[in-house]
Amino acid sequence: MADTRPILFFDSGVGGLSVLAATRALLPRAPFIYVADSAGFPYGTKTEAEIAGRVPALLGRLAERYHPRLIVIACNTASTIALAAVRSALDLPIVGTVPAIKPAAEASLTRVIGVLGTDATVRQPYVDDLAARFARDCRVLRHGSAELVTLAEAKLRGETAPRERYAAILNGLFDQPGGERIDMIVNACTHFPLVAEELAAAAAHKVRFVDGSAGIARRIAHLTQGQDWPDSPGEGLAIFTGALDDRLAPALRGYGLGRIETF
Repeated sequence: MADTRPILFFDSGVGGLSVLAATRALLPRAPFIYVADSAGFPYGTKTEAEIAGRVPALLGRLAERYHPRLIVIACNTASTIALAAVRSALDLPIVGTVPAIKPAAEASLTRVIGVLGTDATVRQPYVDDLAARFARDCRVLRHGSAELVTLAEAKLRGETAPRERYAAILNGLFDQPGGERIDMIVNACTHFPLVAEELAAAAAHKVRFVDGSAGIARRIAHLTQGQDWPDSPGEGLAIFTGALDDRLAPALRGYGLGRIETF
């Protein structure tokens, strides 16, 4: 019999949909569940202790109920803080999300790259380590923005925002010493690829944006290689831990999430 256990994607909100989309493209027969911790949203303004206490416990309860074959923490903030604890607590493969500093450094011609994430992500020692390992000869500038998470969530609800709001966020990088030489920007929050077009249009000069979604999808495909899949995965399930905003339903259907529940 085909293995119907799902892949479970987890994020504080809808940002992890960018990772889900890349994975669906590689594994079209995979059943999947998407969990948005809307009761805890946003993570980027919380303390490390709050996230470290919340995420492993919540994923433990989700694993007990939905029996996933693999969990994807499709959230940079949660991954940089709680990934090790989740892996210690759960006896199944856990895939995390880390800022794509390595590919950005490999592609940069000016050797100045920007890291755009949440406040909680950009201050993590994990980011220091990635920069030291993979961008040693680069200047790595960072900027944290809670507003950009809000803008991405709003876009999926069908709302639009003026270009100036995106430009002001990017100026948090460009206005730093050396920022005018940035040619690569790491979208170090899974929400940010959802507004990649808006960011590109608002940039003060030409830059390329990079994120880790394609690499995460390849990692998931590798870890599930040789496993059985159902002939038809059916509609995906979206789960919200808090109140559900009905305005998200059309966007969720566009990502294959035709069923919605609260947890």
